[in-house]
Amino acid sequence: MVNILLYDGTYEGLFSVFFDCYKEKYAPVSIQKERNYQPAMFDHSTFIPTELVKSDRVMKGLRKKLSSTAFSNLTKAFFSEFEDIEMTIYEYVQLVFNNKMNIEKDYRQSSVLRISQVTKKVNREIHRMHAFVRFQKTTDNIYAATIRPDFDVIPFIGSHFKERYADQLWMIYDTKRDYGLFYDLTRLDIIRLENPEWEGNKKIKRTLYSNNEIEFQTMWKNYFRATSISERKNMKLHLQHMPRKYWHYLPEKQMV
Repeated sequence: MVNILLYDGTYEGLFSVFFDCYKEKYAPVSIQKERNYQPAMFDHSTFIPTELVKSDRVMKGLRKKLSSTAFSNLTKAFFSEFEDIEMTIYEYVQLVFNNKMNIEKDYRQSSVLRISQVTKKVNREIHRMHAFVRFQKTTDNIYAATIRPDFDVIPFIGSHFKERYADQLWMIYDTKRDYGLFYDLTRLDIIRLENPEWEGNKKIKRTLYSNNEIEFQTMWKNYFRATSISERKNMKLHLQHMPRKYWHYLPEKQMV
């Protein structure tokens, strides 16, 4: 009896699992990425290969029954990387296909409630990336930024920066997950750097900054210090709007 289903860790791979659950009448107690699986003595597991035809059929069916926002929320939940999020998404998908009525706001269902809660956390992280990512101009005239977000938000932040910095070469790289985005003025691509060399906190080496970038950062830090009024500081409010874990993105929070 199969009680643990394994997949390759991709979004399409997970939906291939869902297809086989219906076709083979699997009732899994767990769905896990193969690379994370630690077999126990009495486990019965099987690996489900990714097949785009299968995953596309499941996604097409969901799009017919869900709003675009609800479908997008499933994607964001997947990229949250929470432990056992696969089973939550599986239970949600089961509800969708087993009910004639729309279940998107039926928060009595644990899977619907959890997808909503997880999505809010991912959306908050996306918003903070929009607000706190800072680019540094490198010697090869690329504006580069490194990030280490709580969730895998790379798939959701590209359009914002493409629209905002349409006339610049830029790169955003997630050093925690070792991949990122590169915009070459015409298209936005997913990239993975070979043997990247970072310095403290996985930041871009200062030796790669252009001279203008170093001068700009120095002036900005001096301006920030000069305009700060210590008597009016409200640290509690400040941390609510700018949590300490994001300070390493901000030049004004670094030592001059």
